[in-house]
Amino acid sequence: MSASVSLAPEVTPATAETFPIRHRWTVNEFQRMGETGFLNPEARLELIAGELFEMAPIGSFHAGTVNILNRLFMRLVADTAIVDSQNPIVLDDHSEPQPDIALLRPRPDYYLKAHPRAEDVLLLIEVSDSTVQFDRKTKVPLYARHGIPEVWLVVGPQRRHIEVYRYPQPEHGGYQTRLHVGEGALTPLLLPEVEIRLSELFID
Repeated sequence: MSASVSLAPEVTPATAETFPIRHRWTVNEFQRMGETGFLNPEARLELIAGELFEMAPIGSFHAGTVNILNRLFMRLVADTAIVDSQNPIVLDDHSEPQPDIALLRPRPDYYLKAHPRAEDVLLLIEVSDSTVQFDRKTKVPLYARHGIPEVWLVVGPQRRHIEVYRYPQPEHGGYQTRLHVGEGALTPLLLPEVEIRLSELFID
């Protein structure tokens, strides 16, 4: 006589709900994607806090202002700084922005061996036409957190002025001083011999 066996219903353990995980890119991954052709070489991308941002198209005000700033600084800084234009700055393992103008500490290799880092920067400049809110709310706090000593936002083309951010407070992600300059001249804190006259920058 066979005995009947009663089987208890199988209990399936509760599973935790899962969500898609956002990947936080590193500078090394970003650079490797560019080197291997994974990224479109025509794409203008910058890495900020692990996220890839496509940079806005360059309008005529933006391009012309960068050209003027390049010319003015190249004429004025001589050997006291390297004038760098729209090239990467490595801030940490997850951020590699490309400011429009960077004045860098002189180095014999002209940064051939490695991109400049935060400690190499004397002044960063962003030309903000269609990107002013992003620059104010995202890039300026990023620069402050990494101790960039001074940032200029050149705002235009309608109400043309420069927002000057000085004395970073990394723990707060902000700057102690913010100036709004629409006329006269500006001198970078760390380059006291350099004077940029706004009449030469904001030309008709």
